[in-house]
Amino acid sequence: MHGSAQSEEDVVVPDDDVDYAVAAFHEGGVWQVAELAHDHAADIEGLAAALRRFPSDHGALGMVAVAEDFFVLVRVAGPRTRVLLSDITAATDFELAASAVDFLHLPQPEYGDEREAAGDLGLLRDLGVRAIDLAVLLDDEELHPDELLSDVAQRLGFGRLFDDAIGLTSA
Repeated sequence: MHGSAQSEEDVVVPDDDVDYAVAAFHEGGVWQVAELAHDHAADIEGLAAALRRFPSDHGALGMVAVAEDFFVLVRVAGPRTRVLLSDITAATDFELAASAVDFLHLPQPEYGDEREAAGDLGLLRDLGVRAIDLAVLLDDEELHPDELLSDVAQRLGFGRLFDDAIGLTSA
């Protein structure tokens, strides 16, 4: 971890804590969804590098859920990387969240801090999901990351592909 007062032993995300990591990209007017290896979800830089490999008309979107507790959205378009972390307090326990906080140049949270989103609520605005709509979804404490991200995917137009990729679709 870069620029943090915490040691590497303090914050660890074993691969089994990543519920899923997927990339969504819009190519030739059609959404595609691909699973990402969990090792790409270790930090923001690795996730952004993995996303840059996908061809896209509007940049690739990474959607990672961890421990059924929080998620990270990462959108890359050319050299630009935009990040939204659903719960800043996850950075006290998970490397991916701590990496997002570092990337956003925010102070690392402390135990007992209030749960709140951090980052770019407007990262999907040009795709039709307004910042206020994301904020409302994030404020719903009853929604789990998979439900919230499924709702976002639905609004973007690739809900069924996303649900199939993460196993939400029933047989």
